[in-house]
Amino acid sequence: MDVALAVTVGMFFTVAIYLLLSRKIVRILLGVAVLGNAVNMLIFNNGRLTREVPPFIDVDLMTPDRLTANPLPQALVLTAIVISFSLFAFLLVLGYRAYQELGTDDTTEMRTAEPREAPNPPQGY
Repeated sequence: MDVALAVTVGMFFTVAIYLLLSRKIVRILLGVAVLGNAVNMLIFNNGRLTREVPPFIDVDLMTPDRLTANPLPQALVLTAIVISFSLFAFLLVLGYRAYQELGTDDTTEMRTAEPREAPNPPQGY
């Protein structure tokens, strides 16, 4: 089971990097979302999921007398889901606003600081 999850996480990272290296803003945004999910799955996989045991220790014990689940990866993933969703929403609005202003979602055509018809800047002193 761990090998299948590791391969799945690797595939998620591969797809995320491929999408992030694209020229289109929409693909870059999807790459950010997939990258967030890949990181969440990596944290969850490294937390050694145990479904049958609770993450509780009896009150009278200093150390657990049986196998317990680790609640830290679950808390980290829950926090990361909220943060990645808010980041994705912000980037989506930013990308839409850039599309409205520039009329394109291709990053090579987004040249408002250096228009194509402008002459080249001086190259030396």
